[in-house]
Amino acid sequence: MTEKNLIVPGEVIVEGMDYLPGDGTYRDGKMIKSSLLGLAQTRDRLVRVIPLSGRYMPKRDDPVIGIIKEVRYSNWVVEIKSPYDALMMVGEAVDRFIDLKKDKLSNFFNVGEALICRITNVDESMTPMVTARGPGLRKLTDGRIIDVSPSKIPRIIGKNASMVSLIKDRTGTKMFVGQNGRIWLQGGDEELAIKVIRMIEKDAHKVGLTDSIQKFLEGEVSGSKA
Repeated sequence: MTEKNLIVPGEVIVEGMDYLPGDGTYRDGKMIKSSLLGLAQTRDRLVRVIPLSGRYMPKRDDPVIGIIKEVRYSNWVVEIKSPYDALMMVGEAVDRFIDLKKDKLSNFFNVGEALICRITNVDESMTPMVTARGPGLRKLTDGRIIDVSPSKIPRIIGKNASMVSLIKDRTGTKMFVGQNGRIWLQGGDEELAIKVIRMIEKDAHKVGLTDSIQKFLEGEVSGSKA
């Protein structure tokens, strides 16, 4: 099979006991079938299907871009484009000590502000816990944020981050791609970067997408220098 095939629910992806069913698949005898509409992938022995649509389902260690939805006494409620809002506890917000008797939590993160954070845990009730402490995690005070379908994020990132690196290199734009379908951009040719992201989102199911995007960017960059 090719790296990415458009698969419908119930369709056989591979056959043989050497393969292992992953996300979006199930085993039926010796066959592994798709449980949803999406793009089939095989990596080593693992078979999975990336859905073409649907909301983000939080997973531990996922980097995401969240929006502060509510400031409470000892934590923040963070909207992460999921059916489940996340919680960020006081100890996960900043490196310094926060004194709940003296400090206003809204001085650190206020309603409507965006941040790059990481999911640390998802409990039995599907409540994600996030942290803003760690390399690259921070409040976003500049740039712009766009929304894409979470199911298209693997294509926008590319294998070994090849696609996102291509976009950054050719547009000079800083980017952070959240697994929840939010992308932060700052500087360079932001409009061109967004145009390319929308192209990838639209054509995510097509084979040879990286080559076509590279050719498009080469044409755009050459045209701007002419």
